[in-house]
Amino acid sequence: MSFYDRITKWYSLNYRELPWRTTQDPYKIWLSEVILQQTRVEQGRPYYQRFIETYPDVKDLAQAPEVEVLRLWQGLGYYNRGRNLHATAKQITEQFGGHFPDNREQLLTLKGIGPYTSAAIASFSFKEAVVVVDGNVYRLLSRYLGIHEDIKAPNSYKIFEKHALNLLGQRPSAPFNQAMMELGGQVCKPKQPDCSNCPLSIDCYAFHSGKTVELPIKSKKQPSKQVEINYLIVRSENQILMRQRPSNGIWAKLFDFPEIEALEPMLSSFDGERSLVLEGKRLIIQKRPEKFKHLLSHRTLSILVYQLYLATKESQTAFTHLGNFYHLDQVDSLPKPQIIHRILEDLIE
Repeated sequence: MSFYDRITKWYSLNYRELPWRTTQDPYKIWLSEVILQQTRVEQGRPYYQRFIETYPDVKDLAQAPEVEVLRLWQGLGYYNRGRNLHATAKQITEQFGGHFPDNREQLLTLKGIGPYTSAAIASFSFKEAVVVVDGNVYRLLSRYLGIHEDIKAPNSYKIFEKHALNLLGQRPSAPFNQAMMELGGQVCKPKQPDCSNCPLSIDCYAFHSGKTVELPIKSKKQPSKQVEINYLIVRSENQILMRQRPSNGIWAKLFDFPEIEALEPMLSSFDGERSLVLEGKRLIIQKRPEKFKHLLSHRTLSILVYQLYLATKESQTAFTHLGNFYHLDQVDSLPKPQIIHRILEDLIE
């Protein structure tokens, strides 16, 4: 039995029932692929459902304010994916009349759609004879064929794509691609692969050479950069001071709190505590800040959160250069990094 026949037969008996597998709608397939790029299936599924319910088609997504799209994305991380999602929806609506291009070459002209996502849409929606190469496929092919190329190297995609195309041959691409990704996800796992239940173990290079642990070859990650952030939560009745971050850098265009360093010109020391002199009155900033840790892909954030309570609403004017005051109900609807959402949940009653 051929490689193609073995994996597609296995898939027909073992596939997981997922909502994006019951459709050929390119919008739904695109949405699922973007969500799952850096997200586990079980975490991504409810986000997919919420996006489909809120924006049933690409035109609905294109017409939505970016702030609402990012709010719905909150918790998925890698917020550029959410921004690109919105920008691509606009591009499809404006340049293609709300219809996805039906071939990979044109799909690649869309913002945020690269080799992997374009191949997935072209294969699953339009039955184009292309192969999908994701992390699962890298791992499966590396082990099965004994490929010792670094999967993080710039030319690795084309190398693995060529091998996958040879295995596909002239047969339908959609079942082949689904089977490859599912087999990599369920059986050929990064740690402790279930080789005894793999349809490919009979002639798998890594299984017979004892190299499942060392394959695939993957460059080591750079050490995580340690970053310290000191936030100040300024509260006034049922309002909180929030700032929108700039359009570049970490958490672009999302909302967080002003950093205490921005207040240095207004700060003074009083008996070892930080304080503000405001309208002739000395306001004490919380002496013992709350501590939070947050992990990003290449950074570890150590966060200290101070709090300041304003006795009068008139005092807000001294802080308007740092952001805007929002009622608690409004804060909930602002797009925020997940750590800011957690800080609010923990500290704000």
